[in-house]
Amino acid sequence: MKLEGKSQVLRIYIGSLDKAGHKPMYESIVLEAKKFGIAGASVFRGVLAYGANSILHSAKIWELSADLPIIIEMVDQKGKIEAFIEYLSQKFDIEKFGGMMTTYEVDVITYKAHKNGKSK
Repeated sequence: MKLEGKSQVLRIYIGSLDKAGHKPMYESIVLEAKKFGIAGASVFRGVLAYGANSILHSAKIWELSADLPIIIEMVDQKGKIEAFIEYLSQKFDIEKFGGMMTTYEVDVITYKAHKNGKSK
């Protein structure tokens, strides 16, 4: 796949305990993105966050919160990202989960596979 120039980033903010069936939600979303043909996706674990309910979620050992913040970030052409958002909304009933989705435009400078990388 060729991806360069104006593209769109989709960021999904959820909790690490969010599930889709028996799988973590972040794993299910990334696997769906791969099946959908999204150019790339990454998952990042946060160490401190709060959202609409103002509850702090922390990775500090003395804190009780195990529901750490997760950010799923993916990049592709704007139309493909918009179609994937619609697909996700239908597949996972996103409205019932807490969290947030954002998009913004980026300029892709380079997009190519690692020479020694292996796909899993």
